[in-house]
Amino acid sequence: MKNIIVPVDFSQQSENALQVAASIAKNNSAKIFALHMLELNEAMISSSEGLHPEQTVFFIKLAEKRFKDFLDKPYLDGVKVVPIIKHFKVFKEIGEVAKEHDADLIVMGSHGTDGIKEIFIGSNTEKVVRHSDTPVLVVKYKMKDFNPKNIVFACNLRKESIHALQRAKFIAENFGAKLNLVYINTPGDDFLSTNDIDVKIQNFCNAVGFDMQIEIYNDYSVEKGILNYTDAIQADLIGMPTHGRKGLSHFFMGSIGEDIANHSLVPVITFKI
Repeated sequence: MKNIIVPVDFSQQSENALQVAASIAKNNSAKIFALHMLELNEAMISSSEGLHPEQTVFFIKLAEKRFKDFLDKPYLDGVKVVPIIKHFKVFKEIGEVAKEHDADLIVMGSHGTDGIKEIFIGSNTEKVVRHSDTPVLVVKYKMKDFNPKNIVFACNLRKESIHALQRAKFIAENFGAKLNLVYINTPGDDFLSTNDIDVKIQNFCNAVGFDMQIEIYNDYSVEKGILNYTDAIQADLIGMPTHGRKGLSHFFMGSIGEDIANHSLVPVITFKI
């Protein structure tokens, strides 16, 4: 793990993410790219009634000064940090910056969202999770030393999740952590008998190319099952594949990965399928 992206809006949440990224960077001799989005859309910059060039320069200089103050933290001593300022606030652009700098990880702070706000707006972090092909680590609290040793990876036993599993395995090996694979069995149409699950696990292992120990956890919903299983084994990180659905498909079907990232108090890392 050599390059880490941290979106920064100068909030406490982004500082929490920066501190976690610094901890990871120190353990891997990695570089941090601190990314700030100015939120200036093209109309504001180019229209006759928009910003004049000198006003744009003013906002950039102001952001640079805030960056300098924001990055003046003791926990960043010895860590290479590269500030990046972008004019626009386009969430898929964060993924593009990650690709440009060959990033292994995006680290974001979040306070989560609930209720009507979650349905119609969602959090900025949730939008990045939806768009990014790079794994996204979501943290909720200040963590002085981020070094997970017990990781849950929620597996749906489908071939589409194999790549996400491989990336989760890489992350676990990077931290020297135990990777706990779990399948959440729920009532209703998705319920599987013991024999059905055994067959499904064997088929999945055959597709992966080696046998794995996969725990079966029964609960009323996948989300509750993942959170309850995480609590039961006292895991310190949850790994989730996410479809990154968009539009009406996302509105009606949602994404369990995004829901877990929103609601879990334990840090969550998502891998886009």
